[in-house]
Amino acid sequence: MKHPKNDDLYKGLKVNKGVADAPTVNPYLKKRLRRTEYTPAEFVEGILKGNITILSQAVTLVESARQEHQQVAQEIIEKCLPYAGNSIRIGITGVPGAGKSTSIDAFGMQLLNEGKKLAVLAIDPSSERSKGSILGDKTRMEELSREKNAFIRPSPSAGSLGGVARKTRETIVLCEAAGFDSVFVETVGVGQSETAVHSMVDFFLLIQLAGTGDELQGIKRGIMEMADGIIINKADGDNIEKANLAASQFWNALHLFPMPDSGWTPKVLTYSGYYKLGIKEIWDMVNEYVAFTKQNGYFSLKRNKQAKYWMYESINDTLRDTFYHNPAVEGLLKETERKVLNNELSSFIGAKQMIDVFLNDLSCK
Repeated sequence: MKHPKNDDLYKGLKVNKGVADAPTVNPYLKKRLRRTEYTPAEFVEGILKGNITILSQAVTLVESARQEHQQVAQEIIEKCLPYAGNSIRIGITGVPGAGKSTSIDAFGMQLLNEGKKLAVLAIDPSSERSKGSILGDKTRMEELSREKNAFIRPSPSAGSLGGVARKTRETIVLCEAAGFDSVFVETVGVGQSETAVHSMVDFFLLIQLAGTGDELQGIKRGIMEMADGIIINKADGDNIEKANLAASQFWNALHLFPMPDSGWTPKVLTYSGYYKLGIKEIWDMVNEYVAFTKQNGYFSLKRNKQAKYWMYESINDTLRDTFYHNPAVEGLLKETERKVLNNELSSFIGAKQMIDVFLNDLSCK
């Protein structure tokens, strides 16, 4: 269209036509393909064939809070269960900064070089404020992340270690069905996560540091009693002498504890995850433990105890979820909470009243 200012009435003035508007969508951008929707049977078939993409999508369903996703996930897990249980499950814990991710990278490469297939399930702490997680463990496992026989899956704790632990246990089943014969479960490294992870693994490995002035913290009861092996990281350079000293301190401390039910005496070793020193000796210790516990029957006994433990944990989770989503409870919960905060009711009486409402509602149905 001719611009009015280019009319003969405006001699000496010329207005250029300009350029056409750019398209709002990048023409070079390829059309994004929608994720393929699989049936539970197709998920199971893909998992049993070792398809990592399908395995990852199945794990996403396991971690999802949506009811329809949980129904599909439970069906997949049930069908994969007969093919699970053939791996060695190893829990790895230690204080933040102990070098868990770097060590897992070194441990994993040792296993892959032996022809194994490894799944790494890392529980990543979530922010109490933003509720988000960095999920950056994979970036610190530089070598493993490039290997086709390694599957690394970080999961957010989302403020509930019990919930993520249950989902991690279900993920172990899927990974074992996919053919992974070794499974690492890395803990958050603080608080109750060690207890949750200990209840789902065969061997519990505690990573410690030397020369930090914190040896006494590691000797405290609890975490030491759960450990089947203690390893002192960063035993290299000028730190070798300190690492050996720390190892002797931990070794002496272990003699103060009663003999574990397994009959196995935990060992203390030193190594360097960064320089990959002493890695083989650690795996010799793990293999020795597995052979020892399988021979005396503790290996299968422990797995049976764990299965029983998680059955009751699932019952507790289901009851809790059913209680809070009950319409009668939802209608009175805020009012009861207000009375407790205003000192009109004690916490215990308020709780009993809500449970009575819940049970009465169930009995009427």
